Amino acid sequence: MSSALRIVNGKIHDPANNIDGQVRDICIQDGKIVESVPADTPKIDAHGMVVMPGGVDIHSHIAGPKTNLARKFQPEDHRYDPHPGTEFTRSGAGGIVPSTFATGYRFATLGYTTVMEAAVPPLSARHVLEELEDTAILDKGYYVLMGNNSFLHRMLEKGRMEEFREAVAWWLNASKAYTIKLVCPGGDEQWKGDKNATINQIDEKIHSFDITPRQVIKALIDTANDLGLPHPAHIHCNNLGHSGNYTTTLDTMRAAEGRKAHITHIQFNSYGGEPGKNPTSKAKEISDFINENPNISADVGQVMFGKSVSMTADAPLAWMLRHVKERKWINCDTECESGCGIIPFEYQQHVYTHTLQWAIGLELFLMAKDPWRMVLSTDHPNGGSFMNYPRLIRLLMDRDFRKQEAAAVNQKALLSTSLLDLDREYSLNDIAIVTRAAPARLLGLKHKGHLGVGADADITIYDEQENIEEMFKTARYVLKDGQMFIKNHEFCADPVGRIFQVAPDYDKKIEDEIRPFFDQYYSVQFDNYPVFDTHVETEIVPTYPVQ
Repeated sequence: MSSALRIVNGKIHDPANNIDGQVRDICIQDGKIVESVPADTPKIDAHGMVVMPGGVDIHSHIAGPKTNLARKFQPEDHRYDPHPGTEFTRSGAGGIVPSTFATGYRFATLGYTTVMEAAVPPLSARHVLEELEDTAILDKGYYVLMGNNSFLHRMLEKGRMEEFREAVAWWLNASKAYTIKLVCPGGDEQWKGDKNATINQIDEKIHSFDITPRQVIKALIDTANDLGLPHPAHIHCNNLGHSGNYTTTLDTMRAAEGRKAHITHIQFNSYGGEPGKNPTSKAKEISDFINENPNISADVGQVMFGKSVSMTADAPLAWMLRHVKERKWINCDTECESGCGIIPFEYQQHVYTHTLQWAIGLELFLMAKDPWRMVLSTDHPNGGSFMNYPRLIRLLMDRDFRKQEAAAVNQKALLSTSLLDLDREYSLNDIAIVTRAAPARLLGLKHKGHLGVGADADITIYDEQENIEEMFKTARYVLKDGQMFIKNHEFCADPVGRIFQVAPDYDKKIEDEIRPFFDQYYSVQFDNYPVFDTHVETEIVPTYPVQ
């Protein structure tokens, strides 16, 4: 195929450039969107179709040791959902946690071209980068876990903030990560010290350290901002899943003190009520705070009924959930860095808590005044598979369908929320924001999520249909860097995606501080720990340090 292409007659939804359903041409040259191409350039006639940038998923779990454990836990899941190979694609296994190849192809079928892996201990960096390299088609990156890093806790405890920041920058470089991830800051130490303990408030002392989660949260938010990372600290709040946890979430957001922070799968942290009792919805309180504080962004973590897998670095949460589903579960510790828990799970419509979670997620979407800061996710596979995105989009766009679905859930839970009072319907432009333009902007990927001149030519074309769910299930055409790989709903190529990382400057003297810690506490030698540049090819996204 020629390196030039013109898309004509399609309805363009490109909210980053204020284009909302207008019919106009999109011109592509050498993998980028350009102003014009020659008149004899090959064309795609997109009459009766909707054209959007390629989808961008800000938070999914798609690679690494935890993902492989989840795959191994469910051989029956793969047995009944094989992903066949074709002339252009490789075979794989499906299910709630698909194999690398299937993950890439299935995201691409939905029209997604960029996906971020949401939580990785630095020790797992090599494994994750190899799996990301093996994940077909998609551009990707990952967030490195730092909220339970013992060395950083020690620096913070001693008040050595300059060394703390240098160490964070070193770890980002060593692991080739994209940004900082916090999961239940301080919670792993609490779980290791007393398995029945969890940190419910961010001003409690962390087991074995004379610091609090608030200090960890603030230090890492400040460091991400000071280093100029393209995406701010990505935070899984303490007390996730517990009744009454909305106060912890509000405290966490206030700890940012006006600086940028991203709260992930916030639905799981928007509960009122008392511990040990049924939760209540506090979506309004959470929405009001985010609506009033432009430094805070979030993704929803929408629960969708059906199969899921609880896959989390929140070890205390996984320990608690083992009682809910004892058929299969695992908890493990990643030395000095993180914990992990995995439990196959199923959300059921008749269960009070599951209905409440489903309703709270939709409340958060529908109450958001600024869709650029409340973006779409299911925390795949925690709230449900990414393959549920088309149904979620229909729930947001079709009020009657939403009410029809609400009639089949636990009514006691539903009526304790305001969902039935929310008549808002998302437009196609709103969907383009929460699935494309906003995630790209929040990630600092300036060449993604829009169709302006200079953008990557990652483009999705859908047949316009009255049934929104069917429309978003299978894209008619998908292009990656200007190369068409889905044509008339069929794969016609298998392009290779990129891996994004950051590489902030740091003072190499910090290695003299970190090396003795490795010698004493790690099983891996310091010199063998960083991912070498020759190990995997990555693309560095610029940072903009605060001067």
